[in-house]
Amino acid sequence: MSVAKKQYKRITTKSLVEMKAQGEKISMLTSYDFSMAKIVDGAGIDVILVGDSASNVMAGHETTLPITLDQMIYHAVSVVRAVERALVVVDLPFGSYQSDPKEALRSAIRIMKESGGHAVKLEGGKEIKDSVKRILNAGIPVMGHLGLTPQSIYKFGTYTVRAKEEAEAEKLKTDALMLEKAGCFALVLEKVPAKLAKEVAESLTIPVIGIGAGNGVDGQVLVVHDMIGMTHEFNPRFLRRYLDLYSEMTKAFEQYRDDVKSRNFPSDDEQY
Repeated sequence: MSVAKKQYKRITTKSLVEMKAQGEKISMLTSYDFSMAKIVDGAGIDVILVGDSASNVMAGHETTLPITLDQMIYHAVSVVRAVERALVVVDLPFGSYQSDPKEALRSAIRIMKESGGHAVKLEGGKEIKDSVKRILNAGIPVMGHLGLTPQSIYKFGTYTVRAKEEAEAEKLKTDALMLEKAGCFALVLEKVPAKLAKEVAESLTIPVIGIGAGNGVDGQVLVVHDMIGMTHEFNPRFLRRYLDLYSEMTKAFEQYRDDVKSRNFPSDDEQY
């Protein structure tokens, strides 16, 4: 007999843990502005990530490294204004938490106070343990992020799948358990073997959200611009495009251009 799913008027960190316990998958997408966040939230997505991927899809940078804390706060403020139900998680950008736990806390406090976001996300394991603990001790919810960590791209040198070798897989499992014990409410696993991700998800009581980590985890996250097809050159195996907005928007813009040039727009009905 199937069990009726609990209806949440507002998603909290506690809601996500309950969803995992009930076997309900968690949906998560990125957003960086008011208009997109309003649509994503209205569609019933559980978690909205204000990702440092804004550096790529909004600003056109090759990596996530250039985006600043001030810019992340700007995007987060725009998203929070639109959201009524989803939990809003904000990435701490590169350079705002790695070197000093005190700086990490200051960065997290700024995000929470100035944006109204509900939680922060940090990349890394034992290397950032002290920063995670200091932020958590201040009462700020933390989501972890292991596997492929884009802020460390120059260290890895590639965006290939992580933790395929036994040593790295064992470190990932150790780091995941450490983040749970430290008090993180959830964990993102990016681009790791599906078998390993499933093993990690089953070993933790906190939810594990995957991106390129198979179907054995507790939820999925994608970059919204990728899944609706506004971007068209990024085609990893894990990406499912639900729309082809790049083509549709191009057609619309071309039609608008032609209508303006031919004096078809505006028509008599579109004038005052």
